[in-house]
Amino acid sequence: MCLAIPGQVVAIVGEDEFRVGEVDFGGVSRQTHLVFVPEVAVGDYVLVHVGFAIARIDEAVAKQSLEALEALEAFSASARKEER
Repeated sequence: MCLAIPGQVVAIVGEDEFRVGEVDFGGVSRQTHLVFVPEVAVGDYVLVHVGFAIARIDEAVAKQSLEALEALEAFSASARKEER
């Protein structure tokens, strides 16, 4: 199974196949290759898989996905506490 994480593009450097974006994942920023999404601009939301943005997504969808991931993390943390 593969997992792509939504994030917001906050900066872009380079051109064409060398475009790299700084993508914010809820306070954590990472460099992300933008070769597969040449239409992406600063402020857009993208799905990132292994360091590559693979799709541009709607802001509402990105926020809904982040909320679901946060809920899953909270559930997982709660389950780990109960195991102890």
